[in-house]
Amino acid sequence: MSAAVPFDLRVDDTLAAHVRQGLGDVESLLLETVHSDYSLLTEASEHLLNAGGKRFRPMLVLLAAQFGDPKAPGIVPAAVVLELTHLATLYHDDVMDEAPLRRGAASANSRWTNTVAILTGDYLFARASDLLADLGTDAVRIQARTFARLVRGQIQETVGVPEGGDELKHYLQVVADKTASLIATSGQFGAMLAGASPSVVDTLTSACEKIGVAFQLSDDILDVASESFQSGKTPGTDLREGVRTLPMLHVLGSAASDESRLRALLSGPITDDAEHAEALALLRAHPAMARARADTRQWAEDARAELLTLPDIPARQALTGLCDYVVSRTG
Repeated sequence: MSAAVPFDLRVDDTLAAHVRQGLGDVESLLLETVHSDYSLLTEASEHLLNAGGKRFRPMLVLLAAQFGDPKAPGIVPAAVVLELTHLATLYHDDVMDEAPLRRGAASANSRWTNTVAILTGDYLFARASDLLADLGTDAVRIQARTFARLVRGQIQETVGVPEGGDELKHYLQVVADKTASLIATSGQFGAMLAGASPSVVDTLTSACEKIGVAFQLSDDILDVASESFQSGKTPGTDLREGVRTLPMLHVLGSAASDESRLRALLSGPITDDAEHAEALALLRAHPAMARARADTRQWAEDARAELLTLPDIPARQALTGLCDYVVSRTG
């Protein structure tokens, strides 16, 4: 497996070489697109761009394009549009979360100011729109609807569950809108702009959305289960911030009488270090973790079932391998 592909997928040499070339082209166009004649704007825009990242969405665009003409002229620009959109949301997220770190380095808002970080995110959205304009009205409309979902998901997460609402259903809707929507559009753009058939485009869009949900669920499990994060985050970040993710919701939905202490700890943000350590240990040992892993596995298996209806080419094998990866990373 070529190191060019950012995940441990089953990829043949020809596909790996194509992905390597495509990701290199994406990286070059990203840097070209964010460059400004105002040095601070270039520096701030490149801050997260150069801090690493999986380039997950561009990779999906490139893999989906294999079901049509992978050399179609819109493929690399579409991948850049989606990565710029993703990066822009990270600048805004860090301001809203008052996050000091992103990908193990100082966040843009802590290095400069909240205002600079917000405006840098806006600039990246603008640069993405400039590229998008050349991809046709259908692409513009799809991206606009995707962005609307991103915003809706963020607002829903910020406001919280409406009175009398189902907290688990609300959480999954936030995951679908805030995370999975852009991943779904990655599959859609890759296939559509490569000229794949409408049925293939629809299948990839749906399967990639399910992969996106599974990926976010696995991240939420890892926030509890792992000892360290390569992203620079520390375990139990959601616990400390009072963000209720899938494992926590399964605990809170349980009626077992011996779980009152953990439910009390999960009722809000945990500022005390000893209580945080206690809650993390209790949650790691709770059956809710196994249930959350089973939920993640189901989303990945549903995605796999859809992918297996596609033509049997190496890209299909790579995408089903991604379903395996999402499950295996949670332990």
